[in-house]
Amino acid sequence: MASFSLPQINDNPEGGWGPSTSNLPAQFKFKDIPYAPYSKSDKLGRFADWNDLSGDNRPTNLGLSAQANARSGAQGRGRRDGQPAFGSGTASAFAYFHAEDESSFSLVDSKAGTARRGGAMTRGRTPARGGNNYNRTGGGQRGGRGGFSGGRGGAQRGGRRGWRDWEKTGRTRESSVAITPEWAMLEEIEFHRLAKLRLEVDEPEDLDTYGRVFPYDKTYDRITTRTEKPLQLLDRIKYNTTTSDDPVIQELAAKDSATIYTTDVILAVLMCAPRSVYPWDIIVTREGNKLFFDKRDGGPFDTVTVNENAADPPQDPTATNPNNPNEKAAVPETPSINTATSLSLEATYINQNFMFQTVTETPPPPAVDFSKPNPFYGPDETEPLASCGYRYRVFDLGITEDEDMRLCVRTEVDAYVPGQGNPTEGQGLLTIRALNEFDPRAPGAGGAPDWRTKLDSQRGAVMATEMKNNSCKLAKWTVQSVLAGADLLKIGFISRVNPRDNTRHVILSTTSTRPADFAAQLNVSLANGWGIVRTIADMCMKQPEGKYVLVKDPNKPVLRLYAVPANAFAAEEEDEEAGFEGDDAEA
Repeated sequence: MASFSLPQINDNPEGGWGPSTSNLPAQFKFKDIPYAPYSKSDKLGRFADWNDLSGDNRPTNLGLSAQANARSGAQGRGRRDGQPAFGSGTASAFAYFHAEDESSFSLVDSKAGTARRGGAMTRGRTPARGGNNYNRTGGGQRGGRGGFSGGRGGAQRGGRRGWRDWEKTGRTRESSVAITPEWAMLEEIEFHRLAKLRLEVDEPEDLDTYGRVFPYDKTYDRITTRTEKPLQLLDRIKYNTTTSDDPVIQELAAKDSATIYTTDVILAVLMCAPRSVYPWDIIVTREGNKLFFDKRDGGPFDTVTVNENAADPPQDPTATNPNNPNEKAAVPETPSINTATSLSLEATYINQNFMFQTVTETPPPPAVDFSKPNPFYGPDETEPLASCGYRYRVFDLGITEDEDMRLCVRTEVDAYVPGQGNPTEGQGLLTIRALNEFDPRAPGAGGAPDWRTKLDSQRGAVMATEMKNNSCKLAKWTVQSVLAGADLLKIGFISRVNPRDNTRHVILSTTSTRPADFAAQLNVSLANGWGIVRTIADMCMKQPEGKYVLVKDPNKPVLRLYAVPANAFAAEEEDEEAGFEGDDAEA
C-alpha cells in the first residue's frame, strides 16, 4: 500500500496573502518578483480581443491589466458593486512599457462607420473624418464617455463638440478702456480667489430718500403669449449719474457720513465680479480717507448685456487691419442686428421702455413722493420724469466693533405695489427689469427655446436657460434689488415681432420673485459679494491719494488695479461737453 506524506507548508510569519519573501526556496524562479495585491473577486479577462469589435469598435488597450480594460469598456463605471478594485491604487510591477517605435502600427476595421453631424461620435462608431481606420498617429483619442469624438485632425478629449467648432478662430475681446503705457499696474487678483471671500454685513441704515414712484400696473401680470401687448416708446427722463457727480453724495461726503461712496449699479458689478465675462472698468479716486467708485459715461455700465454667460456668446465682427491690404474684410456691408453691441443697445432700450410702460401715471392710485424731490431734475427740464426713487443707505463693512469702514450707496426703486404698505417707509417697493428674445436660431442664442411656444407651458425651462446664459446679468439685478430693500423683482419677457426686425417688440409675459429667494436660486452669496467689496477697498486704501482704475481683463477671469494720472479721462469729458454744446447750438 502506497504511503502518503503531507507537502511542506511555508508559513508566512509576516502575515497577509501569499508566501513570505524571506523563506522562499532558492530554486523558485519568482523570488525577485514583487508581490502584487489582488482580490478574490477579480476575474481574468482577455489580454486583447481582435475579433469582437461590436461593443466599442476599438481594440482592447494594450499594456493594461484586465481590470483596467474592463473599466475602460464600461465607460468608466468601475465595478458593479460600486467599490474600486482591490489594489488598484498600487503601482503594478507587471505593467508593460514598449520602447520600440510603433508609429506604423494600425488596425483596420472593415465595418462602415456612421458619422453624426457636428463631428461628435456616438459610442461604438468610428471617427467620421479619419476613414475607417484607427491608428496611433492620426486616430481619435478616448472621448468623454468611453466613445470617440471625430473631427478634423482627430478627436479631442472632453465629450461633444459644437457645430463646426474647428472653423471658429480664437476670438479675443478688446478692453473696455484703452490702457496706455503711462498706467502702472499695482495689483492683480484672479476670480477663483475672489470666490473664497466672505463677510457678513448687518442691515443698512437709511440716510435719506429722493424722487417719486408710481404704482405698478397689475394688468401686466395677466399677460400671456396669446394676449401679448406691444412695447411702447415713451419719452421719460431717468438719470444714471455717476458717484462723484451726485450732489447728495457730495453733501454726505462733506459730512464724513461714510468711507466708501458708490452706486448700486457699480456695487452690483463688484459683488458679482466672478460671474462677469465681458470687460468693464471702474474709476477709483482716493481723497484723504475716502474712496469714490465711478463709472465712465458711455462705458459698459450704461448698457445691458445679452447672453454674456452662454457657451458661445454673441460676437462683434472683427475690424480689418488697414496695414494689410490682403486681409479680407470681416465687417459686413450691412451690419447685423444680432452682434453683441447691437443686442446690448436693444436690451437697454427694452428695459427702459418696459419700466416706463408698466407703471400707472394717472391716479388712482396716486404717485408717492419721497422725502425730497429728484436731485438731478433741473428747473429747465420740460420732459416728464420717469418713475424712480433713490434711497441713500449706509452699510457697515467693519470687521471689528472699533473699525470704522462704512459704505454709502445710492440705490434705486422703480415703482410700488398698491396695498402693500407705505412706500415712503420701504414697504411694497419693487424693481422692474426685462429679458429679451432676439432669434432662437441666430448665433449666440445659447440654445434658448422659442418663447411663443414654450413660455406658457414650460416657463421653468425658459427661465433655467436664461439663468444659464445670463447668470451675471440676473445676479446683478438681484443684488441691486436687495441693496435697495425692494420687496419684489418684476421681470418681463420681451420678444421681437419679427426676428429680423429689432425695432418692434411685444410683451409676452411677466413674472414676480422675491430678491432673496431669487438670489438663492441663482446661487448668489451676498456675504461673498461683501467680501469682494471689502478686499478691493482695502487694496485701494493701501495706495496713496490719487486716481486708479480697476479693470476686468477682456479675455481672462482677472481683475487688475492701475494707477493713472489725475487727468487720465479729462479729454473724454471735454469731448462730451463740446458735443453737448454743439447739440444745444443746433437746437
